[in-house]
Amino acid sequence: MPGHTPPLPAETEARELGLPLPDDDEQQQSLRLLKQICKVAGDTGIPFSEFMRQALYAPELGYYSSGRQKFGTGGDFVTAPEMGPVFATCVANQIAEILTRLKKGDVLEAGAGQGQLAIDILRALEELGTLPQRYLILELSSQLQARQQHNIGDAIPHLANRVQWVTSLPASFTGVIVGNELLDALPVEQFITGGNGIESLHVCCHENTLAYCRHPAGESITNRLKDLDLPDGYRSEINFQAEAWIRSAADALAQGVMLLIDYGFPRAEYYHPQRHHGTLMCHYRHHNHDKALSLVGLQDITAHVDFTAMAEAAVEAGLDVLGYTSQAAFLMSNGLDTIVQACDPDDGRAYLALTTEIKKLTHPSEMGELFKVIAFGREFEYPLSGFALQNRVHRL
Repeated sequence: MPGHTPPLPAETEARELGLPLPDDDEQQQSLRLLKQICKVAGDTGIPFSEFMRQALYAPELGYYSSGRQKFGTGGDFVTAPEMGPVFATCVANQIAEILTRLKKGDVLEAGAGQGQLAIDILRALEELGTLPQRYLILELSSQLQARQQHNIGDAIPHLANRVQWVTSLPASFTGVIVGNELLDALPVEQFITGGNGIESLHVCCHENTLAYCRHPAGESITNRLKDLDLPDGYRSEINFQAEAWIRSAADALAQGVMLLIDYGFPRAEYYHPQRHHGTLMCHYRHHNHDKALSLVGLQDITAHVDFTAMAEAAVEAGLDVLGYTSQAAFLMSNGLDTIVQACDPDDGRAYLALTTEIKKLTHPSEMGELFKVIAFGREFEYPLSGFALQNRVHRL
């Protein structure tokens, strides 16, 4: 039809997936990033990890680098800190215990979202009388950093001067390193098994259309999978970059504890025969799907965490594995009952909000079982309260 402009790829993809349509600016942003990726990928392709890195972190255009809202009810997903203060209060109880044992130390949060976890942790630590001198936030996105600064300054202005932003891990750090839903957003390699052995999935481009293509898997992938006896057609992920981040954080940790909360499994469950399509998931305006090559730059792309691999990386870097458990068990071990007891059951609205929040955080069908907590330490010999109720280190 004369004058008709064909829809841009992001609009077409959203329609095909039954998702809300991106606006014009989002479609243009996605198209620019798509062209940028295609210029590099071409017919031979780039490893999926490189595609995922650009889709999430390309300057100005990647999902986490653009100014579009990502967290909360108005974004694409809701994380535990945005449900209310319960999660942060329990995490703060664990942090306070560690800082008290160390008799010194700061807190470093890696990937702080909109800053809500930092706000609630600092409030809780203030009540406990264990405020650190510094609360460092490791944040690479300038847009997220600006939002964090605004939110923290608005919510806790009297504590804002304790918060400092960094773009790399410090050379030497004493205290607690916290990462909530950090590892799942680091770029992964994808592989598939078959008649040609183990192949690495790459992303190729032809006429601004992305598709998967296969290459023989490198030694790092084949070595990781050689003892797993996976059936033909098995497709999944390996997160070497998350392992590298663990090693880098371990190098920075002079003394203290690394506390990581994320969704995932130990290796035996991660590569279970029934999980033959892998764990890759995309999040777009509270809709979940597995089409990672769609809506480039507009959707989050994540993969579950292989906690066995994380523990191996930590031990190789000289850390001790202090505990591994479900999020539900960790929260219950860190003062969840006290929070419930402090809420007036006669205040119907507040009590309902609290119980709803706790259910989402702890129920096995919600976040309670899928999300795990793992702790690594250096020169820290004390037991952690968060693993008193249940410690699953033997499952790693």
